[in-house]
Amino acid sequence: MNTSNATADPGGTPATTGDPPRGPLHGLVVADFSRVLAGPYATMLLADLGAEVIKVESPAGDDTRHWVPPVRDEVGTYYLAVNRNKRSIVLDLKDDADLAVAHELSARADIMIQNFKPGGLSRFGLHYDAVTARNPRTIYCSISGFGATGGKDLPGYDLLVQGMSGLMSLTGDPDGPAYRSGISVFDVMTGLHSVIGILAALRHLEQTGEGQHVETNLLSTAVSSLVNQTSAYVAGGVVPHRMGNAHLSLFPYEPLATGDGELIIVAGNDGQYRKLVTELGAPQLADDARFATVGSRNEHRGELRPLLLQLLSKKTAQEWFDQLSTAGIPCGPINDVRGGIELADRLGLEPVVTIEGTPTVRNPIRFSRTPVRYDLAPPALDADGERVRAWLADPATGAPSAGKAGENRWSA
Repeated sequence: MNTSNATADPGGTPATTGDPPRGPLHGLVVADFSRVLAGPYATMLLADLGAEVIKVESPAGDDTRHWVPPVRDEVGTYYLAVNRNKRSIVLDLKDDADLAVAHELSARADIMIQNFKPGGLSRFGLHYDAVTARNPRTIYCSISGFGATGGKDLPGYDLLVQGMSGLMSLTGDPDGPAYRSGISVFDVMTGLHSVIGILAALRHLEQTGEGQHVETNLLSTAVSSLVNQTSAYVAGGVVPHRMGNAHLSLFPYEPLATGDGELIIVAGNDGQYRKLVTELGAPQLADDARFATVGSRNEHRGELRPLLLQLLSKKTAQEWFDQLSTAGIPCGPINDVRGGIELADRLGLEPVVTIEGTPTVRNPIRFSRTPVRYDLAPPALDADGERVRAWLADPATGAPSAGKAGENRWSA
């Protein structure tokens, strides 16, 4: 497999000749008081885009350092997945000296992000009102499981939200048990929504000079991200249910058995369906009134399915994939994770970037002028504690409230 390699010099810039392009968020400092997934994923995205992210950890470190197996160099690969391009400092918020450092960091940062239980940072003077009193320009992002009002006391674990939002009721066979998604899908989506909110707040700051509070939570993200399923209920009065791999509003749109295995086949509109049945050797099925439109195919999917399966049984999954793909019909195999990475590699997407010997998965965004950076491998616990403290103690960098967003740049 081809992989891109990136190394970093002690100053954190790529070790290349000349002055490399800076990311679009270069110059912004992020105080990252989050842990596990939603917050760290958001801050890694900000770091990839050029922001200087200072990851604050307890003496025990981020929980995901210890979520094993699998491991690489005795560190959980879960932690490695969402913590590149950051610097780590250990601060015990119950220690007065460390708390003073935390206060200074929150005052000097352009952005602060945290996913403590709502109200959990108030006793440390690190809640929104206290931080913005120190620096009114701060963009402060709070991530929670169920919001800061009625759900403030509920623990914000992705699995709970998958169950309580309705997602698990949609996942699995119709007559089988409910299943969770294979990833913590709402943690990831909440991280993405947090970044969107932060970027919008940066635009507002640029226009008005005002910082603000950005709040996201897993349940609201889940309800929004269930898109057509939640719309089916709120707009149509329909409560969706588990349909296995079938789609509520499209058929075929699922894996179907062939002569030797399953192949995912999609007919997203009537034109694609006509091309599909023509390639399968049964063009008359496109003119059959039971199957001619999206709505009629859904109504009569029980009659259409065995007809398609009979036709698909005449060739292997690979043979059908080659033929249907050539004809422009959406289809594909069901890969394992290795197969997915290898496919991305074959397509020239260069999915793996190795930083200081640690393989990581490439950021999916590409820029023509301000490329994503891959400067720093996920940090060891407190790897940058001394350096961060020295930066905070340097009065030459000035008070953050005196400048514009981006002027609090890393200068140690």
